[in-house]
Amino acid sequence: MAKRSHRFEIAIHYLILSILGILFLLPLLWMLFASVDPNAIQALKVPEKVTFQNFNSILTDPGLMRSFVIGFFISGGQALLVVFLCIIAAYPLSRYTLKYKKSFMMTILFLTSLPITAVMVPVYQLFLTLKLQDSLIATTLFLTASSLPYGIWMMKNFMDSVPIELEESAWVDGASTLRGIRSIVAPLMLPGIFTVGIFTFAGSWGNFFVPYILIQTPEKMPASVTIFQFFGNFGMVNYGRLAAFSVLYTIPVVVFYAFSQSYMSKGFSLGGATKG
Repeated sequence: MAKRSHRFEIAIHYLILSILGILFLLPLLWMLFASVDPNAIQALKVPEKVTFQNFNSILTDPGLMRSFVIGFFISGGQALLVVFLCIIAAYPLSRYTLKYKKSFMMTILFLTSLPITAVMVPVYQLFLTLKLQDSLIATTLFLTASSLPYGIWMMKNFMDSVPIELEESAWVDGASTLRGIRSIVAPLMLPGIFTVGIFTFAGSWGNFFVPYILIQTPEKMPASVTIFQFFGNFGMVNYGRLAAFSVLYTIPVVVFYAFSQSYMSKGFSLGGATKG
């Protein structure tokens, strides 16, 4: 009886997971089918005729391609800056005994929960005062600053896992602190670096609100904002082009995540270097 009850419980769990999987799969299937359907509609249906005209219309549109390039500039620049600054900021928090470290970490933890919409009004006023509105570089720097609390918190936890004995050996050989970070710490915490990089890039790549508020020129809008141009007036939507744009829009994050997997798996391959 107990074994039968256990099997029934497992079956219920698998049923719930299957339902959740189907709910997540259906929008993805619609996006894939509609992107190659010349007569795509809002409902999910298998295309009667497969065509790549929707993709061709996206790839040959200079304005849409420019929005992808701008999105890469903002998201890629933000991810690189966040990773670099977080490593520099997390190092003393991980390695040194600081008087106010606990208070500082609690402040960082609080800032990670602060919604960005709560600060957009004063930030917009600051951009107007400094005449930085419509600046891609200023927008990237603001997004970088808003991602630092989360990145520092995560990077510090990853850095705590790197044995300090390895750095001490490098110091004995005459290595500087920066050399130790570059040659010892960073290679051993690749999982942390790529985790922070992926979350930062993905969050910025899909951020609509910040560039929509801080950038006024339509030609400077990233892909996360230009996607809404497919929603026309009076509810008219070109679902085929919208689906094709959405497929292309998801590729960078998927490729970045897949590329980083090999590095993340090697992250602590030197974990036994302190043994012996």
